[in-house]
Amino acid sequence: MNDLVALLASQGAAVVFLATLAARLGAPVPAVPFLIVAGGLSVGGGVSFAAVTVAAVIGNILGDGAWFLAGRRWGYRVMRLLCRISLSADTCVARSEAILGRWGGMSLIAAKFVPGVSVVAPPMAGALGMSNTRFLSYETVGALIWTLGFLALGAVFHSAIKDVLAVLSQIGVAAAVICGALLVLFMAWRYRLRRAALVADDIEHIAVDALRAALLGAGAPAVIDVRGAAARALDTRTIPGAVGIELKHLPQRLGPLADGRELVLFCDCPDDASALAGARLLLAAGFPRVRVLAGGLDAWVAAEAIAASPKNEPVPA
Repeated sequence: MNDLVALLASQGAAVVFLATLAARLGAPVPAVPFLIVAGGLSVGGGVSFAAVTVAAVIGNILGDGAWFLAGRRWGYRVMRLLCRISLSADTCVARSEAILGRWGGMSLIAAKFVPGVSVVAPPMAGALGMSNTRFLSYETVGALIWTLGFLALGAVFHSAIKDVLAVLSQIGVAAAVICGALLVLFMAWRYRLRRAALVADDIEHIAVDALRAALLGAGAPAVIDVRGAAARALDTRTIPGAVGIELKHLPQRLGPLADGRELVLFCDCPDDASALAGARLLLAAGFPRVRVLAGGLDAWVAAEAIAASPKNEPVPA
């Protein structure tokens, strides 16, 4: 711990920059504690407050800017990747979409203080077509607020921070082991919650071929896209005849679809997480005929591509 304090005292700006950049790129690096400690050390002149501020702001802009450009270039593919590796795969896009839809560019500021959204908001803003100038403006303001807030927190409580650091320096390696163990336990707990939410023993699935046949027959099921409006704007692929109803609006907005016909839900999310959650909502509301499209939108599009490929075209007589 003494080595960490000495490192911050000698290379405070560089350490804060690297920690902030890594955190904004999505690495599990605790940038906030570095800022708070740096703020505390700045009171005694051990760290330059101005240099650390500039370093953290630049780290924010570079990290979020990389995701913003990735979202502009690859759109929904980036969102799908982020949500696939997220511990909250079923809500990461939905939460970002809610913030973006409510506050627009201001969401880039708010997202910095919302775990699980800070990395997703920049690529979503890029994919939705936010201009470079507007992004840079909101990103810079947000980075300043985020940086100055935690630096000020460290400066205000600098005495307490120094006491905590002194205790941790005495504990030494044991403190690092305890902190690491707590982090591992937290991640294991979140992962367990995620896997529990994806257990689909209670939900019936339907394969793409079976759904295609059902749509062509009598009493065709109603197909419901549970993605949010922003997610559908990012990824314009869909299933013909599907009705878009966001997960949070089920089952209130089923309207004429609530006539007893079978309901098939799909999404474009890891492990069909949102579709499973929607199916459970409908079953709990008393809709007995509910299934989830196995593999979601990706499976449908892949099957359509195979069906349309030249090798599947009839051979002329």
